[in-house]
Amino acid sequence: METINTIGRRKTAIARIYVKEGNGLITVNGRDYKEYFPISTHQYIINQPLEISEMRGKLDIATNIEGGGISGQAEALRLAISRALCEINPEFRTPLKAKGLMRRDPRMVERKKPGQRKARKKFQFSKR
Repeated sequence: METINTIGRRKTAIARIYVKEGNGLITVNGRDYKEYFPISTHQYIINQPLEISEMRGKLDIATNIEGGGISGQAEALRLAISRALCEINPEFRTPLKAKGLMRRDPRMVERKKPGQRKARKKFQFSKR
């Protein structure tokens, strides 16, 4: 199996991954993923597609993640891993899609508008 590279995004986080056969080593920006994501919830999010496809411990994943916060980065990585698994075996697409892992979350921060304090909040109005 040659190296497969895919991309995943969430808010402003971008995860580029390189997947090849191995013994389950996941590195994020040159560090182990458990060191980069110390919270167990984020580790669970990252392992979700591997557990569903029963490929945990069979693939080495090297990632470059930039932008966003820690939760957005974890979810971007989850999408990238899901896409890579579908390239490896198209049969994985059905169970991953059923769990909602093949969909990019489109929610982004709304821009600030001129003449307003924030995106939706207005400046205080004084009647008199």
